[in-house]
Amino acid sequence: MVEYRIDRHSGVATYVQIVQQTKQALRMGLLKPGDRLPTAREVVEATAINPNTVLKAYRELEREGLVEARRGLGTFVRRSLGTAPADSPLRTELEQWAGRARAAGLERDDVAALFTAVLDTHFQGDPR
Repeated sequence: MVEYRIDRHSGVATYVQIVQQTKQALRMGLLKPGDRLPTAREVVEATAINPNTVLKAYRELEREGLVEARRGLGTFVRRSLGTAPADSPLRTELEQWAGRARAAGLERDDVAALFTAVLDTHFQGDPR
């Protein structure tokens, strides 16, 4: 099950953070079709956010066809995203690279900017 972490200082709306984290879990294979998302109550207890915020995020995910609400049962994953499993060898390489970047004194934002620039170079115009 996914555990949401809310960054109140990020400038990103709370419901968007939930949507993004759910999509990330789907991409990484941490959530699979048939898995149940935490209930709104569970998310509220873990994050101290408004239940309506959780429901808004879940409605957005449902609108995108990623999850479905089943009355009285919860919200369940309908489909996954991407093909990058959490145990991918590429993830191991990226972990090592990130460790080297941090050891070299780069800040998180520097690493993100560098990585985004490389992604833009390799995936320019690629709709995937």
